[in-house]
Amino acid sequence: MIPNILPQDAEHALLVGRVWRDDQRGPAIVALRADKVIDLSAHVSVMADLLERDDAAQLVRDAQGEALCSVDELVANSLARPQVSPYLLAPCDVQAIKACGVTFAVSLLERVIEEQAGGDPSRAASLRDELNAIIGSDLSRIKPGSDAAMALKAELQARGAWSQYMEVGIGQDAEVFTKAQPFSAVGFGASVGLHPASQWNNPEPEVVLAVDSRGQVKGATLGNDVNLRDVEGRSALLLGKAKDNNASCSIGPFIRLFDAHFSMDDIRQALVSLRIEGQQDGFLLDDSSDMREISRDPLDLVSQTIGRHHQYPDGFMLFLGTMFSPIQDRNGPGQGFTHHLDDMVTISTPTLGSLSNPVGRSDQLPPWQYGIRAWLAHQRGTQG
Repeated sequence: MIPNILPQDAEHALLVGRVWRDDQRGPAIVALRADKVIDLSAHVSVMADLLERDDAAQLVRDAQGEALCSVDELVANSLARPQVSPYLLAPCDVQAIKACGVTFAVSLLERVIEEQAGGDPSRAASLRDELNAIIGSDLSRIKPGSDAAMALKAELQARGAWSQYMEVGIGQDAEVFTKAQPFSAVGFGASVGLHPASQWNNPEPEVVLAVDSRGQVKGATLGNDVNLRDVEGRSALLLGKAKDNNASCSIGPFIRLFDAHFSMDDIRQALVSLRIEGQQDGFLLDDSSDMREISRDPLDLVSQTIGRHHQYPDGFMLFLGTMFSPIQDRNGPGQGFTHHLDDMVTISTPTLGSLSNPVGRSDQLPPWQYGIRAWLAHQRGTQG
């Protein structure tokens, strides 16, 4: 059965993405019209250029282009092993890939647990009970940077419960970091990678904004900010190793452009679902969470990323932070959740569709080889 990866109101959605074409030996920008995948390469060569255009919506609706295949064929090609051309890539290309951390109370609590556990999952359950007894539900109601937040900070410091994660969780400044390099993210159907050194890890389902060089949000998609809890738990200075590895960033399936049918308010009200299916042990996790629980408005996170202090001439993709930290025991009592190889992770929300990726090891998956120089060579070839 071919899964439906499209938004529930797909007939109204402006959906754009990228696919790999063997016959062109490179990527192509595509739009979805009805059930057809239309190549827009004759009009735009990179997604960043499309997002900069004021007439992007008209181009997506009306521009002439080759019909490559049906949506069902594209999905089947993307899930095949090996993938068959044309198949889905991450819908971004030259943009920077940035991510926000600790924007939900539940993820803040889990980051503090990782820190205090020093990367040892067996200590997580007892630490969770201790921290809940100290802070209760205060963190879910507090506005970062407010007078109430500063009063809570002083109280937690007095109790010896303050943490660097709480600083970015309820303090004035958000955590914004570089998740992955341009062209390095994988798309729907491709495997996501875990560093072989990690024994305690999890998916991080997130809404991802597509932002142009002027700081204007042009649309949104879904992402998996794959996380190594044991690595980051040993030291926050290992964030790069915990977050940026081969195939450790998944984005897709498509970017949905803002229009009369889809706006930032839809993002603010989105219900995001997570499903993890263990192919080896029959494990199943189904959960959902509400973007209304985010502690910082998405536009505040955008303004903390781009401005007079920092420019992004090619635009950027911005992960808004995860509202999920799976804690369901899997390998034994008190061990919490960690991935097994071949897990299938599906992230979905009605307005953006579904992003599915199996789980592998970063050192055993196909290496990242198509970067900026390869893309430039492809461009010279198509224009020659």
